[in-house]
Amino acid sequence: MSDSRARTRLDTPREARRHLVRRPSYDSDAFGVFAEQFARFMGTAKFLIYMTLFVIIWVTWNALAPADLKFDPFPFIFLTLMLSLQASYAAPLILLAQNRQEMRDKVVAEQDRQANARAHADMEFLAREVASLRMSVGEVATRDFLRSELRGLMSDIEELTRPEPEPSEETGGS
Repeated sequence: MSDSRARTRLDTPREARRHLVRRPSYDSDAFGVFAEQFARFMGTAKFLIYMTLFVIIWVTWNALAPADLKFDPFPFIFLTLMLSLQASYAAPLILLAQNRQEMRDKVVAEQDRQANARAHADMEFLAREVASLRMSVGEVATRDFLRSELRGLMSDIEELTRPEPEPSEETGGS
């Protein structure tokens, strides 16, 4: 029971395994860029025209050329094999390009979500600020209120400074 594999510690790194055959290394980003460019080209009308011309030339040559120059007789099995091979390589490259695009879309969606959250928080802050300003303005004297108060004071001053009429003889001063 003293097997060293069964009791390996988690805080010590494992020894690197030596491989008999080295794995090929490649730059996954460069390969991904190639896959995206390839998938983008395959989705164009130019690619469809090139493939159509290639197949037409292939079929025409192998149907109309002299027998000794034909390299793929009528059932065109070699053409089918080539097209199948092209499709078997194209499908994974297209999927790789789609996966890379999906990862970019996720990053953009996360950035949009964060920007929307910040904008929402800013809008809530501004709404609270506008509400507090409205409450403060409600307590501040407005121009119309001041004018009405000044008119009232002016009329009071005019009444106080107006000379009082002297008792006249007609009003019963005798």
